[in-house]
Amino acid sequence: MRIGAITAALAVCCLSAGVAYADRDLGIEAVTDMGVPGEPTQVAGGLTVPWAIGWLPAGESALVTQRNDFHVWLIGRDGSKTDVGVVPESEGTGGEGGLMGVAVSPGWDGSADTGVYFMHTSSEGNRIARMSFDGTSLTDYQVIVSGIAKARYHNGGRLAFGPDGYLYATAGDAQNPDSAQDQNSLNGKILRFTVDGEPAPGNPFGTLVYSMGHRNPQGLAWDSAGNLWSAELGEGTYDELNLIEPGANYGWPECEGICDDPRYTNPKTTWTTAEASPSGIAIVGNTAFVGALRGTRLWRIELSGTEVVEKASHFTNQFGRMRAVSTVPGTNEIWISTSNADVPGGQPAGSDQLLRSTVSD
Repeated sequence: MRIGAITAALAVCCLSAGVAYADRDLGIEAVTDMGVPGEPTQVAGGLTVPWAIGWLPAGESALVTQRNDFHVWLIGRDGSKTDVGVVPESEGTGGEGGLMGVAVSPGWDGSADTGVYFMHTSSEGNRIARMSFDGTSLTDYQVIVSGIAKARYHNGGRLAFGPDGYLYATAGDAQNPDSAQDQNSLNGKILRFTVDGEPAPGNPFGTLVYSMGHRNPQGLAWDSAGNLWSAELGEGTYDELNLIEPGANYGWPECEGICDDPRYTNPKTTWTTAEASPSGIAIVGNTAFVGALRGTRLWRIELSGTEVVEKASHFTNQFGRMRAVSTVPGTNEIWISTSNADVPGGQPAGSDQLLRSTVSD
């Protein structure tokens, strides 16, 4: 059977079965309407490397970090934008370090509970800090986790509350690949801890370490069944989407992408680094959305339980580099931040934007 006939048969089969597929080699993409992101529109502009989005519980506004100047914006769903302060003792690295992740306490109300948490680079390394946010400004800086090595690149940086109420953070290998296999190092790991920076109960090694063998994980998101998924940047061949299990070893630096060593847990899907270089991840229903930096697109990944059914790309080269992806609480809308005002993007300060996209049912 000729290639064209095979492709046509695949399209009929997959569409009739309600399955999305993408054939990148042939340049053909066929998808159903399930979980498809609508054309993005701007929420706010005038931003410079907006790295992470942390929603206030009501879902009407979010805190957005800027990596390079350490400022935090409060951005409303109505497009309002207010500078609420700077995270103290933050430093850049001339590359990927600076002010990165943000997570808002699930019980935040601006009075009895004012806790917000940041991951940032400092003089001695990467830190996780707690601050107080009253709805107007940030105060009361306090370090809760230190000892995460920094480097110009591979700092990880994502921070999120899990459905269990504990904080999770991604820590890159800080350009020291061996640290990912060192159980006593916090680098090359996904960490899980309390709001006071103590190891969360049930952690597999009795430390902050939840999983190991990571190069530069940046995305964290949970599906409706409570499974944790993480997007990870590879070295030069394969990027990964991993299903994270406590105590599992994901193989770096012995493995990049899928390998045959039974000691290591394989990714659920991979991309070439040119297609992705993934950063943020959000999950709506059974669909995961991953922002691609070098790939300058949004990836859509259909999930079935703990497996990837299929993946397809959207908005390629329309908005440049895509960094943070976040689900708007209580809606089927996602927010996406661009990352064009950095060295790889080559655009001037203030050229980044925050976008919204409505995901079809």
